[in-house]
Amino acid sequence: MTGDGIEAVLLDMGTAARGAAKQLAYLGADQKCRALHSAANAVRGSAAGILTANEQDMQRAREKGLAPSFLDRLMLDDARIEAMAAGVDAVAELDDPVGQIDQEWTPPNGLRISRVRTPLGVIGMIYESRPNVTADAGAICVKAGNAVILRGGADGFHSSMAIANAFRAGLQAEGLPANAVQLVPSVDRAAVGAMLGGLDGAIDLIIPRGGKSLIARVQSDARVPVLSHLEGLCHVYVHEDADADMARAITLNAKMRRTGICGSAETLLIDQKCAPKLLPLIAKDLREAGCVLRGDGRSRTLFADMEPATEEDWKTEYLDAILSVRVVDGLDDALAHIAKYGSAHTDSIVTDNAEAATQFLNGVDSAIVLHNASTQYADGGEFGFGAEIGIATGKLHARGPVGPAQLTSYHYVVRGRGHIRP
Repeated sequence: MTGDGIEAVLLDMGTAARGAAKQLAYLGADQKCRALHSAANAVRGSAAGILTANEQDMQRAREKGLAPSFLDRLMLDDARIEAMAAGVDAVAELDDPVGQIDQEWTPPNGLRISRVRTPLGVIGMIYESRPNVTADAGAICVKAGNAVILRGGADGFHSSMAIANAFRAGLQAEGLPANAVQLVPSVDRAAVGAMLGGLDGAIDLIIPRGGKSLIARVQSDARVPVLSHLEGLCHVYVHEDADADMARAITLNAKMRRTGICGSAETLLIDQKCAPKLLPLIAKDLREAGCVLRGDGRSRTLFADMEPATEEDWKTEYLDAILSVRVVDGLDDALAHIAKYGSAHTDSIVTDNAEAATQFLNGVDSAIVLHNASTQYADGGEFGFGAEIGIATGKLHARGPVGPAQLTSYHYVVRGRGHIRP
């Protein structure tokens, strides 16, 4: 299915999604909750078929010689399928954002005014490699009363289709429209272009989740609003007053827990006052865990087993067991480095100095800033959102982990008592 054929299919999907969104907007919280639990159980019940589809994708990826870090993002097993289903269950149990009153007030004219959360409508989600996004996005969109059209990456196509089919069946079993969640049945790139065009007004918001080239294309070509999930060029800054054991544990976890996720640290900044004593210990931990280190001149003087870092290294999201290392002259130098090279995603400071921590947290203009915690906590599940549709790195209209509440808008409900304006 290519060219005009896929564009026609997408237009039909847009019409179906718009109809489903109208139904979802009026559903009660209990019905959506039951439907999402049903979808989670359907995913569990389809585990064997999902694993078969995933092996088909994995075999093709291995034949293409894709990197181990990519294979890790693509791979599913029983534990990951259960985690995916559990995430859908967790979203189901969240407070329903639709209809929530954010503010209420009565101005001098006597009107009662409320700001009430409403669904956005139809979301277009374009993502790469990680098939679990299929279930995460479906759950979060439905919870917020939105329909979603998903366009997954070609490398995970069969896995995503198996997940989407199970999810849709679970929704339908509880009376929700199956077209609340649709996956584009083609890997043709024309599908992306059609979605970016808005499908004749059917799509209200595009959410891209992937590499630089995807984000750049979406930002360049989209004719509807975009909620961007940019690369995760995350930093850990070890301040001069950091606890040594804490700094070692956080740095190792931030880089090596899972190297292929957007919250994985890509650069270690360490204060020159503590670097002579602490950097060799941190670097030894990382090397023993299999991490390649690329350091500036001062770093390599303190720990010889490092490759020289280039200017490009400070700009690179490796998504692999590689870490850039730089010795900095203090907090201001660390802030300047992050401002120049960071992606406004997630950055952490390790310190026992409360004043320095506050300066860092206020001075780093990123979606997530942490004190004495691993960057791997950049995750909607860890924030209590159940799952996430991405980490928004812009400033409008949501920022950080995007859960159900972030996929709503609002309107004003005004109640009078026969009010007429003089």
